Amino acid sequence: MKNLKDIHPIGWTIIIGTMFGRFSTSMSIPFLAIYLTNVLHATPFEAGLVIAASAGIGILASFYGGFLADKIGRKKVMLVSVFGGAFVFLGFAFSHSVLAFFLVNALNGLCRSMFEPASRALLSDITEEKKRLLIFNLRYAAINIGVVFGPLVGVVLGSSKTTTPFLFAFVVYGLYGLVLVYQSKAYAKLFQKQASSEWISLRGAFHVTRTDTVFLFTILGILFCAFGYGSLTATFPQYFATLPGFEDGVKISYLMSLNAISVLVFQYPVVRIAQKFSPYTILIVGNLLICISNLSMAFTTHFFALGVVIILFTIGEILVFTLTDALVDSIAKPELKGTYFGAMGFSQLGNVLSPIVGGWLLGYFGAKQPLIVFVVLVLVTLIGIPLLLRAKYSLASKEKHTISKVA
Repeated sequence: MKNLKDIHPIGWTIIIGTMFGRFSTSMSIPFLAIYLTNVLHATPFEAGLVIAASAGIGILASFYGGFLADKIGRKKVMLVSVFGGAFVFLGFAFSHSVLAFFLVNALNGLCRSMFEPASRALLSDITEEKKRLLIFNLRYAAINIGVVFGPLVGVVLGSSKTTTPFLFAFVVYGLYGLVLVYQSKAYAKLFQKQASSEWISLRGAFHVTRTDTVFLFTILGILFCAFGYGSLTATFPQYFATLPGFEDGVKISYLMSLNAISVLVFQYPVVRIAQKFSPYTILIVGNLLICISNLSMAFTTHFFALGVVIILFTIGEILVFTLTDALVDSIAKPELKGTYFGAMGFSQLGNVLSPIVGGWLLGYFGAKQPLIVFVVLVLVTLIGIPLLLRAKYSLASKEKHTISKVA
């Protein structure tokens, strides 16, 4: 409880804002693929492209957003992106074509990928080092609290048949932005300290992160973990929406909510155990659990069996993503934390490729051959394991070199 009292008010704003933001978006975004295929009659491949647009545009935008957060300060980047995000959701509400959804979702990815590295860097700035794992886990828990209830409300509002729920997201992000404006004035001195005192070019920032071997292989390894994870929000709902008993999206929304509930239930016990092992060992185990879960989806359509698969998938998700922010924070150079968090956006290439590849596989092989679809997804995800092993080896070699140099 004492640790919670020590969290800065801005930290609480980001955590609470994240919770309501994810609640509002999970009312509608998880149903977007179903809406596109059932209402606008898009092909699975077209729906996959729309879903992938958000992560696709975010790859470069995330790095640039993190770089700007280091150069001009967290405040400007966060305010522009959060208000921009509000109007993006207004655009979702009034889109009526596949192309319009593609463009709006691309802008959604742009705003989110500018905001995320700046907000995470700010959380690191205002939190003591020993408490950063706590605040990053609180942020992750906030995401999942929002996702627990969002899909359920989305079902009630008929999000698979209408775009009206996007209006709620517009209001939430607008209010979030107004609170940040107020706090940026109340803690003006704190925000003024966020801009980097040392000038570095965009090219220079890219060179620093690219030549950091440990960080580079960490990004690549997590990229393939993200590829496997991406099936949960794209390939999974598209595949099961074609099966009897799943067409209306109700059972799918229950399973998505189970995923979020499982994160809340298992997050802290799993993280407590995971802290006893190497971060890279934990990432590899998480990768394997995601692979096992994806493969299991090809063998059952029983609702309760799928619930067990989702729980297993969730434990893998926790192992991969709850320690990632703290790991990046420990690797990052102090003056380039925004840039390092932004560079992690390159790992979102996995989320770009997952719905595209999954959509193409479903379109080519059809829902009657799920084993081929999910085996291909698993084989690609497994590529992350040797890359994570390489990062682990590079870190051990680097630490050994440092100790020898000091000696």
